[in-house]
Amino acid sequence: MTTTGSLFETITSIISDLPRDLPEASRYQRLLNNMQNIFPFDAAAVLKLEGSQLRPIAMKGLSDDVLGRRFIITEHPRLSQVIHSKGLVHFEANSDLPDPYDGLIGENNQHPDVHDCMGIPLLINEKPWGLLTLDALEPGTFDQIDKDQLRTFTKLTEAAVKAAERIDSLEASAAHHRLVSQTLLKSSDSEMIGQSDVMMNLKDELDIVAQSDLSVLVLGETGVGKELVARQVHNMSPRSKGPLVYVNCAALPENIAESELFGHVKGAFSGAVSDRAGKFEIAHEGTLFLDEIGELPLSIQPKLLRALQSGEIQRVGSDKNIQVDVRIVAATNRDLQNEVAEHRFRADLYHRLSVYPVHIPPLRERGKDILLLAGYLLEINQKRLGVEGLRITSDAKHLLTQYDWPGNVRELEHMLSRSALKAIADQGRHNRSIVIDASYLDIHLQNGQPKTNGKEHPLVNEENSNLFSFTPKGNLKDAVDDFQRNYIIHILDQHQGNQAAAARDLGVNRSNFYRLIKRLEL
Repeated sequence: MTTTGSLFETITSIISDLPRDLPEASRYQRLLNNMQNIFPFDAAAVLKLEGSQLRPIAMKGLSDDVLGRRFIITEHPRLSQVIHSKGLVHFEANSDLPDPYDGLIGENNQHPDVHDCMGIPLLINEKPWGLLTLDALEPGTFDQIDKDQLRTFTKLTEAAVKAAERIDSLEASAAHHRLVSQTLLKSSDSEMIGQSDVMMNLKDELDIVAQSDLSVLVLGETGVGKELVARQVHNMSPRSKGPLVYVNCAALPENIAESELFGHVKGAFSGAVSDRAGKFEIAHEGTLFLDEIGELPLSIQPKLLRALQSGEIQRVGSDKNIQVDVRIVAATNRDLQNEVAEHRFRADLYHRLSVYPVHIPPLRERGKDILLLAGYLLEINQKRLGVEGLRITSDAKHLLTQYDWPGNVRELEHMLSRSALKAIADQGRHNRSIVIDASYLDIHLQNGQPKTNGKEHPLVNEENSNLFSFTPKGNLKDAVDDFQRNYIIHILDQHQGNQAAAARDLGVNRSNFYRLIKRLEL
């Protein structure tokens, strides 16, 4: 007979565990330990429903190997009866139904038969979560059990389940937010600078498509601002409060591309030491930006297509389907229709991605937008470099508007940053207004064509001297960096901004090439 004092102490102990962050096994093991203070039994277990089977997550008085067993419900009529019931089920000692724990009580299986068995379904929100089993070797052990006390304990067990799942949910949410913060596009600035007709048309297009959930394919040369367009689509969409997750498909080695996109489970491959969510899961209820989609390995394209068609993914090493709600924005500077014709890109994936294609005009077609962008970028440099004012002269403005900008907005940004540094070095950081004239720019016009500015010892590509020239300046390191920067821009221009093709042409490992252009701020 349980005393009022011991019952109160046991209930108090269980309640005190509810808000604690305990490992699953420890939480339910403590629950069974407390249960033994109230009810007589020789063995007990908590089993969790997982699909068509029950997995033991805590046990007392049973053989250790029970925790490794999985009980398929259809093969165990007693467990099936309990999981489908709404209350306590008591199996008499003379029951014809086989007991799943026969021969499993005690470490040495010295008790081959269980004589008294009881099962209680654990219901969470009126749905079966699992069950609690009690077993005794003596017939009639459970005849005198206090049913009200058992119902109270069952409610406490269900409360423990809810608390554990709530804690797990909060931890998963926190982990998700950490992953999101690590994979979001870094810049939060999504303002699109420009008043030219082509830019106004682009803004109108984005206003239309942003409100839908259609896949968007952003097309344009390298450096035109495809990330900015992706951010604009996301920020104007109903998903703006969700994550915007970035994936550079060109930087995904084929052997890990699937894991990066869809995640993996522990042990899926060498080095998979824990479960890991992929970019699709991280972008759930938000936008996934697939940059350089034309570089995605062919072997991964069918799996990406399946995810887009079904809204379901599978982590590497798992056969469990995970539902994801993701809006896709993809970008490329390749001609994907030509890639499809050359069998380098799947036609069905292309049509799935290009539901709403958006073309970004190159900077040379944007007229006086160049000067608006220059003002915007100089204002940013002014704050970053710690000077009161950066001003640009009319002759410099003329050069900027006449140059054809093969590197587009990115080239303009880098050129103005370099010009500002040079002007500050000459005029002094504390000068109230730093003036950038044409002499600080790396360009001049010759026969109406843009060329790199130079007076002494130009290094010229003889085969195509109108495309690439270089004048060394400064110390050796700066000169080498400038040469690499200009030569890489030249090669990228030859390949229409295709970084993978440029890396092959230069004979550089693709990953090393991406690190190099990042270091050179290209």
